[in-house]
Amino acid sequence: MSTPIPIVICDDSGLARKQMARALAEWNVEITEAAHGLEALEAVRAGKGHLLFLDLNMPIMDGYQVLERIRQQDLQTLVIVVSGDVQSEARERVLALGALGFIAKPIDADSLRQALSDYGLSHELEPRAIPTDNASPEVHAAAALSLKDYYQELSNVAMGRAAELLARLLGVFVQLPVPRVRLIEAEEIAALLEQLRIESTSSGTLCQGFLGPGIAGEALLIFDQHSLEDMARLMRIEGEITPPVQREMLMDIANVLISAYLGELGQQLDISFNQGAPVILGQHYRLPDTGILQRWKRTLSIEVGYRIEGYDISCNLLLLFTEDSIPALNERTRFL
Repeated sequence: MSTPIPIVICDDSGLARKQMARALAEWNVEITEAAHGLEALEAVRAGKGHLLFLDLNMPIMDGYQVLERIRQQDLQTLVIVVSGDVQSEARERVLALGALGFIAKPIDADSLRQALSDYGLSHELEPRAIPTDNASPEVHAAAALSLKDYYQELSNVAMGRAAELLARLLGVFVQLPVPRVRLIEAEEIAALLEQLRIESTSSGTLCQGFLGPGIAGEALLIFDQHSLEDMARLMRIEGEITPPVQREMLMDIANVLISAYLGELGQQLDISFNQGAPVILGQHYRLPDTGILQRWKRTLSIEVGYRIEGYDISCNLLLLFTEDSIPALNERTRFL
């Protein structure tokens, strides 16, 4: 058998790197992992990346910056972007920057095999005579990934799907961050909700409850007032932004972001979430008092900040799961 092809898997998610390594198990490759763009560039310069599988949304250096450096420095590597950001413009941008192709997350052996065939790489990657686990020690260590790591990657994929629908609705490009996933304690929950109470007096905050088998929570979509004004202009809403106009606009955006996010998250967990009617925080609904939260010991929060390129518009999507949802969430996540 010939020398293994050197491959770099670049993703800030340990789960995503593990999934890619498993999908590559049938090929004669030597895998190097990178948790962000700078590590990937170092590996490529060291000759470890004939082929680079590159995520887009990462700390320190994201995928777009990596592609720009590769082109500027004329580094010899073939790049396939693997991302949860499925906006059509994201795909167009990475191809314009020199990427060979794009694969939507989550990855598996079938989708990888098809992509390698589509991009003319099947003949370069020699199949193993007997497929084995050729992952690096870091990949083996990923077997002990924390549940938080799993929630992080689930959130990343759901975030990208919601952004794609928002981008199509508004005809814009949505900039995506790394989702913030936390297991927070009772005192942190109280502090977070108190902050939301304060912010809701000077911003547009919409709250929508959701319910699934053994799982319940609240989704909050938070805009500052300046973003609401710019959003109205983007949506070609003329005249004064009265409370009824603001409410209708918030409802439209919430129906896209919250429904898309929960829908994609539920699909990955094999859950169908039922959603309640959205309400405006401070007008038709108030957050629980701190005393009620004293029964909670810890819960899961997921926060995603969306930014619309070319406009001064941003919003935060915050999901808070009830404490008694955690066992059911953990059980479903373990099957991943």
